[in-house]
Amino acid sequence: GTDGPEREAAMEQFCRAYWYPVYAFIRRHGRSPEDAQDLTQSFFAKLISRDWLSGVEKRDSRFSTFLLTRVKTHLMNEHRDATALKRGGIGGNISFDVAQAEDWFGAEPSTLETPERSFERGCALAVLDAAMTMLREDCYLAGKDYLFDQLSPFLSRDPEPGEYTALASILNMRENSLAVAVHRLRDQYRDAVRHEIAIGLADPALIEEELRHLADSL
Repeated sequence: GTDGPEREAAMEQFCRAYWYPVYAFIRRHGRSPEDAQDLTQSFFAKLISRDWLSGVEKRDSRFSTFLLTRVKTHLMNEHRDATALKRGGIGGNISFDVAQAEDWFGAEPSTLETPERSFERGCALAVLDAAMTMLREDCYLAGKDYLFDQLSPFLSRDPEPGEYTALASILNMRENSLAVAVHRLRDQYRDAVRHEIAIGLADPALIEEELRHLADSL
């Protein structure tokens, strides 16, 4: 909410987390990769310059719905207030690789779901990715980077038969100690997800609603 390095870093992190759901939504509306790139960049440039996130904690809808409404408005108004931005940067600080974006977009399975539903799922995945990044950084700062790299696959799946036994041998740990370490890492991941959801929300009821919607969107 205040100017300074922390705000700039937070906005950069936000743009990096959410640019792809916005890009994919625009592509699903029939725009070319080049147009989608320009529109994505101009959307985030406006979001920053016009401070669209100010007062977001006072909203009466889910954050993904809030963001989607802004994207739709941006698309409707593009012919009136198109921003002449050079490709390759959002607000002069954030950039993304359109070739990579097209690889991701092309790899998405065919679906009959609406662009809005796909956007909600993309936002949910962005939250999970941001939480994973925060957890990874915390572990690396604590000198547990190798342990995180070995255990993080179990954040999204259960171990295969004998997998804990083999990994415990590699890590020179007891198997039950390994299981406890995975359990703790999962708890930390859930806390990180909740932290991402709770940013800007003072009402615990809204946090729980956002968490339920995130689960429903995946």
